[in-house]
Amino acid sequence: MRITGTHFNYYQICHRKLWLFANGIQMEHSNDAVSDGRLLHESTYNERPDKYREIEIDGIKIDYFDPQRNVIHEVKRSDKMEAAHWWQVKFYIYKLINAGIEGVSGLIEYPKLRKTEKVTLEHEDLYKIKEMENGIRQVINQVDAPSRLTKKSICKKCAYYDFCYSAEGGRD
Repeated sequence: MRITGTHFNYYQICHRKLWLFANGIQMEHSNDAVSDGRLLHESTYNERPDKYREIEIDGIKIDYFDPQRNVIHEVKRSDKMEAAHWWQVKFYIYKLINAGIEGVSGLIEYPKLRKTEKVTLEHEDLYKIKEMENGIRQVINQVDAPSRLTKKSICKKCAYYDFCYSAEGGRD
């Protein structure tokens, strides 16, 4: 299985979510938070399709890439999962560098917060990415789904919330 930016993102957030997603149980299509994020992505930077390109390489898809400056643009709704966003973009940078594109960097844009974070790939990140790739493979190759989180606040807006907590009734 090819590892994608989504795998990297989910690995940071919840191993159960990662396992479910990687094993074909995908519930994002019916989640309001995911729909809001998609709408934000499509409506915030209307001029982007004219200037930047969507690229697909080695199993990953980057929605906005500036080929003039070699900058990845990743749009997110909120910075609550900022570490997951950082590693997702670092993984994209890693993949592009491995494809022979030099001087790649990234920007994580939070339009609702009017905040932009610059992301670069440091030498020590390469080891961490390899460790995470191995960890991701271990999680997704488990026979059974990992245990759910113990009702962390991030669970309430997760697309998999009902899957994980349906027997308990209600969203608190």
